[in-house]
Amino acid sequence: MRNTTIDLSKIPCSECGGEVKPQFISQEFEREGLRVEVSGIRALVCSQCGEIYFEPGGAQALTESVNSLFSLARRNRQHKGTIRAKTGTKRRAAKPKVAA
Repeated sequence: MRNTTIDLSKIPCSECGGEVKPQFISQEFEREGLRVEVSGIRALVCSQCGEIYFEPGGAQALTESVNSLFSLARRNRQHKGTIRAKTGTKRRAAKPKVAA
């Protein structure tokens, strides 16, 4: 059995036929007056209409993460406000401090 990988960025947008490009996006979700914002999500975004596509398994992983954040907020009785979470961000090396 051969392992075939499809480059999703080569497939045109199913909505308008535009070019999709990899980007890091933010999405906000609201449930029962509580908002959850997740940023740093890898996605493919159409450059013409803005349609968002996730790699296989990406939407499911995002859904599970968001559900966990809502569950945590309910458990801690944080019924109002916004919870923010970052994913997939690159860490920058700290610059060495120079003594004056």
